[in-house]
Parts: sequence; C-alpha cells; structure tokens
Amino acid sequence: MTSRYAKKKTMSMLRRSLLGDAGQALVELALVVPLLTLLFVGAAEVGRIAYASIEVNNAARAGVAYASQSHTTASDTANITLAATTEAPDVQGMTVSESNSCTCSDGTSITCVTAGSNCISPARINEFVQVNTTATISTSFHFPGIPSTLTLRGLAIMRTEQ
Repeated sequence: MTSRYAKKKTMSMLRRSLLGDAGQALVELALVVPLLTLLFVGAAEVGRIAYASIEVNNAARAGVAYASQSHTTASDTANITLAATTEAPDVQGMTVSESNSCTCSDGTSITCVTAGSNCISPARINEFVQVNTTATISTSFHFPGIPSTLTLRGLAIMRTEQ
C-alpha cells in the first residue's frame, strides 16, 4: 500500500506539471496566427491577380473575335476597344490596341492597302488582326520585396473572314 504522503506528493507533482504547461498553447498560438494570416492574405492576393490576368487575356480575345468578322470590322478601332473593355469590366484603366497585317496566299509581298491590286487571282488575301490589351494592377497589400504594381498583358491574333 502506498502511504498518504506518497499520494499527496504524486498529486502535487501532477498539479505542478499541469500548471507549468498552461501558457505554452497560448504562446504557440501567438506565434502561428500571424504566419497563417500572412499565408491567407497572400493566397487571396495571388487569386485576385490571377483573375485580373484572365480578364485581360479574355478582353484581347473578345476584341479580336469582333475584328475578325470582316475586312470592315478589322479596322473598326472604336468597336474593337468596346468589345474588349466590355469583356473585362472589373479591370480599370485597361488599354486596347489593334493592328492588321496582310499576306497573299501565293507568297507575293503586300500590305493591306495594296492587297487588292497586288494579290492577283487565284491567290487569296489573308488578313490577320492582332489585339493587345494592357492593364496595370496595384496589389491590395504591400509586402517587402514584392512589387506593388504589376503590368498584365493580353494578346490575340486571328484571321479575318473574307
């Protein structure tokens, strides 16, 4: 049998060991919470930038899809810009630029202005439209060593219907 003194000593040691660990969990929590917060904020920021990048690329595709309908729409800068900016309403300050290039199917060197006279039948005029979109995105949170603004670019090239 154990004595009463041994039971008290065991209980006293048990209480002391439990009381000594009381602040450890709080200290661990205080160390981990800022790291987890930084991780969540960083993940949200990366997601926001990825979304904006997708919007800028989709805007270029929408602009070139409009432009490739015909020779007339290929040079309609105002509506190409409208189609692109309508596709990305969440991206502020996006710029849209377009350019055309022409080739002759038989290899003759031409420009879009001289295509009708220099590309002789049975050769066909191939007109291509390129739409570039650019947007500067500011990050919501500024981290040391990471730029506070990013320039996102979109590019789409498509042949026009003849």
